[in-house]
Amino acid sequence: MEKKTSEYLQLTDQDSDRVAGFSTSLRRLEVSYCFYDDFALKGIRVDRLQPGFISCSFTVPPRLTDRNGDLAMGAIANFIDEIGAALIYEKDVPMKVSVDMSISYLSKAKVNDELEISAKLLGGKGGYNGTLVFLKNKASGEMIAEGRHSLFSKPISKI
Repeated sequence: MEKKTSEYLQLTDQDSDRVAGFSTSLRRLEVSYCFYDDFALKGIRVDRLQPGFISCSFTVPPRLTDRNGDLAMGAIANFIDEIGAALIYEKDVPMKVSVDMSISYLSKAKVNDELEISAKLLGGKGGYNGTLVFLKNKASGEMIAEGRHSLFSKPISKI
């Protein structure tokens, strides 16, 4: 078992090339710059936005795939977190934090697949909100993942 695990974790030449080929500009002087935005969120396009609903498009880049060329599960979880949180974002209100996510991974997405990411508000009470986020392949209509996302923020005192 230990030998199989160490073999699986060995860095391949292809993995080394992917890491060596990764580049991002270091723009630390810009206050708004964030490496995370460049790496994980770059390329998401908002197609439709209305109260309680958001729909986005995204083409799967190589940087967010696993060794098999599939969209990484962590990237899917990240999209559910970010798009669900974007749905309930309010300017000048303390940011809500994720307290629970439940994700069903239903299929796989490959590099250059065009995905549709949509989220709808399930409801809210006080500082608590719930969202439902879907990822599906635009070309085939196949569902990639479905996630329920709960967020919380301490309500602002009215005193």
